[in-house]
Amino acid sequence: MNKTVFLGTLTAAGLVAGIAGAATLDDVKARGELNCGVSTGLVGFSAPDANGNWSGFDVAVCKAVAGAIFGDSSKVKYVPTTGQTRFTALASGEIDMLARNTTWTFSRDTDLKFTFVGVNYYDGQGFMVPKSLGVTSAKELDGATVCIQTGTTTELNLADFFKTNNMSYQPVPIETNAEGEQQFLAGACDAYTTDASGLAATRAAFANPDDYVILPEIISKEPLGPLVRQGDDQWADIARWSLNALIAAEEYGVTSANIEELSKGTENPEINRLLGAGDDNLGAMIGLEKDWAKKAIVGAGGNYGEIFAATIGESTPIGLARGLNAQWTQGGLLYTPPFR
Repeated sequence: MNKTVFLGTLTAAGLVAGIAGAATLDDVKARGELNCGVSTGLVGFSAPDANGNWSGFDVAVCKAVAGAIFGDSSKVKYVPTTGQTRFTALASGEIDMLARNTTWTFSRDTDLKFTFVGVNYYDGQGFMVPKSLGVTSAKELDGATVCIQTGTTTELNLADFFKTNNMSYQPVPIETNAEGEQQFLAGACDAYTTDASGLAATRAAFANPDDYVILPEIISKEPLGPLVRQGDDQWADIARWSLNALIAAEEYGVTSANIEELSKGTENPEINRLLGAGDDNLGAMIGLEKDWAKKAIVGAGGNYGEIFAATIGESTPIGLARGLNAQWTQGGLLYTPPFR
């Protein structure tokens, strides 16, 4: 009898927790805006302008989710977070989702109780040094001082790399990318290490970017993507499929220029389902309007490829090639499940 009561109590507690955890969409709608965690400022990915308006590759994910929910991508409150504060902000409910160069790892997914909803950038950790240092390989950094952000996977990767190659180093801990840039330019460290995309973004902001070189070694896998708290599957689905909508739109040739016309209906059933132009109402399955994905794409500023090109692509100061972040049809890793 006691065991039955105990199990019944656990079941009731689980149901209450499930009900409590399933309210994110309702909370966001009632608040009238999405609280989205971003970086403290990484050019090309998430950074505010002089007027406090945020833009960038990661910011586009926030805008996509806001667009899907409200049909208005401006309904976002951007909350700057550091490597140390980002997970506390998400776990505590200060933010509804985190969209800042965060690596999907086993422990973050399981031990920290977060749900990664996809990968919006496949990356790897690298090193940047002053060209004057005369170093052409990370394996020449024995005894170097290295600027590294605390609370990140880069700390562990750095230790593994130097141990594997029987080298020593002196870490110079930093809290934010801005601090790392300042310390690196001031000569407080010989090298700066973070995701290769972050290095490119950081170097692009330098007054003399050509005076610095990103070394060729990539020492880790860093699948970066947005994440939410565990316990609210509906909310995770909204974030996941908003990102998938951007990726699918590029694959199917849906762009910011033709989306209105395609929304009237096409011969492609997948495009019709994506844009809410057919008989299927996928939005109802996640508590949104029929044309939620169209609103996500418009809100983000276009499909994945358009966003990439405008914020971090080869024609921008960041200058990143698509590489692994190309569509699966082009030899990359971008692949979204079907919209059906």
